[in-house]
Amino acid sequence: ENFRINDIVEGFVQDGLSVDVLCGLPNYPKGEWFDGYSADGPFEEVYKGARVFRAREIPRKGNTGKTIFLNYVSWPLYAAGALKRLPGGYDAVFCFNTSPVLMCWPAIRYAKKNHIPFTNYVLDLWPENLYSVLPVKNRFMRWVAQSVSDSLYKRCDRLIAMSGPLQERLCARTGKSTADVAVIPQYCEDFYAVPQHDAALEAQFAGRFNVVFTGTFTPAQSLDMVIRAVLDARAAGAEHLHLLLVGDGMSREALQKQAADLHTGDAVTFYGSVPATDVPRFTALADALLISLSDSPDLGLTVPGKLASYMAAAKPVLASMNGAGYAAVLESGGGLVSPACDQKALADNMLALYRMTDAERAALGAKAKAYYTAHYRRAELLKRLEDEGLVQRSMGVRDARMKRITPTLRAQALNQEAERRIAATEATLTRGISQEEIDQFLAIAEKLKQNLI
Repeated sequence: ENFRINDIVEGFVQDGLSVDVLCGLPNYPKGEWFDGYSADGPFEEVYKGARVFRAREIPRKGNTGKTIFLNYVSWPLYAAGALKRLPGGYDAVFCFNTSPVLMCWPAIRYAKKNHIPFTNYVLDLWPENLYSVLPVKNRFMRWVAQSVSDSLYKRCDRLIAMSGPLQERLCARTGKSTADVAVIPQYCEDFYAVPQHDAALEAQFAGRFNVVFTGTFTPAQSLDMVIRAVLDARAAGAEHLHLLLVGDGMSREALQKQAADLHTGDAVTFYGSVPATDVPRFTALADALLISLSDSPDLGLTVPGKLASYMAAAKPVLASMNGAGYAAVLESGGGLVSPACDQKALADNMLALYRMTDAERAALGAKAKAYYTAHYRRAELLKRLEDEGLVQRSMGVRDARMKRITPTLRAQALNQEAERRIAATEATLTRGISQEEIDQFLAIAEKLKQNLI
């Protein structure tokens, strides 16, 4: 699956670290097993020098509310059962926490049981991100989602936020100090910075002003608004403006229907998903790269990783978003940005970019590339992990050429404090409750879990 943790793992291995990975069976975003995989595995592999241990999960086939929910709850349950397969002997546990927040639960269990410091890199803030994908209206279910999310974040020894605003939110919700919540923006894999000119692909879309979007299609991207803005810009004079949508996701069918209903014609093309390493073929032919988010205030807390890969391509960024992402584009000077879901402002920016000279657009792209080089490279992220005092490197016992990633004294102290707080919380929760009542509750919970499997 195309997630940035793949490159982080490769970077750790290249730095001489020993890495084991516990993950699911690849089926994102369509919910269909990748070639060579099924519900029966394989469950153990080697990836770029790292050992990979896979746990079962219910695929999100069809991307319906039901299948997404089952996918979200099934993997953490299966993964908890798969923890016993891990070889052990680890110095640290690290979670790349996209959705759902529940994916960090097995990591917490393993870290606490083995007294290992645990760091959680929060990519999707929950339950807010859940609500951007699934329209959960039931007040009780929203309370459960909020309570579970806060509890899991509190149990992490250390959190990593992608932005200052997200750091503030996590501190407020967990009671942690800013010293326990580091700010490290998502970085970008180096291959995004290397143009891949594909003559056949460029000929296919020649003669147009290509605005390219790459990634997942969900309600959080507000692509329905983007399509309408494209038509507005064309009507205002950008007659050769063309939106090239490269990707897939739960909103694809609805977007295709919208495009047909609006008679978009050659204004919009749905290309389909491509491997992450092929994305530079599309950014190379782009006149501008589009990134958009809905106007949910919670989505404005983060800077999408997509922004880093766009800036690496040295092309102007056309952004429709709020908060930290808006600020990053503005600070970089590498594109034009408008408020989230502001269709008129986005159409105006499309028209303005369309009317610029090639030299003016190239200048914007150069500023975007410079910002990427300063803020979004992998080497910078790995260095920040060490600078924040989260990990340190030491020589291997058997081979001094190899490095071990070990917790610092600060990380060990954070782990001990987290264990103390957990013990105090458990004592408060079980006050006045007999062991027999606790055992009965756990037995019922186990039956509920089995019903979900």
